[in-house]
Amino acid sequence: MAQSFAERLRLGIAVIHGEAQDAESDLVDGRHSPPTVKIPLLIPKEKPPITVVGDVGGRIAIIVDDIIDDVDSFVAAAQTLKKHGAYKIFVMATHGILSSDAPKLIEESAIDKVVVTNTIPHEHQKLQCIKIQTVDISLILSEAIRRIYNGESMSYLFRHIGLED
Repeated sequence: MAQSFAERLRLGIAVIHGEAQDAESDLVDGRHSPPTVKIPLLIPKEKPPITVVGDVGGRIAIIVDDIIDDVDSFVAAAQTLKKHGAYKIFVMATHGILSSDAPKLIEESAIDKVVVTNTIPHEHQKLQCIKIQTVDISLILSEAIRRIYNGESMSYLFRHIGLED
């Protein structure tokens, strides 16, 4: 998907990876049921180091995700991108939950701007961090709902949205 976006925008692509999710957080949020049989405790895996594949030197880096809540991985990725020569770092996400101390961590990080939609209210977070910017998508959502209700084409929305929208 990232390659597809890069081709459409006629931009280069770099991939950052290595920030594996630890098993402890999986247990807390219920993604893995506790085993019914007792097993010996295992030593948790160490997280692999963050690796950048591609050249980001002297370029603007854009990190895209669906949700930004806990920002630790974004801050770590931004720090790594900065070390590899990226001169500006933007984070874009559809849903900006930004809970806990996320605004403070963003403000103190190498991230230049976090752009999120208004699907979740985050005015309080914006007061704590000037790097957070909101894109209003209410008109697009309402038009999508109207089109679905009337059985109209959704593809029109994707082909006819201008910069002012």
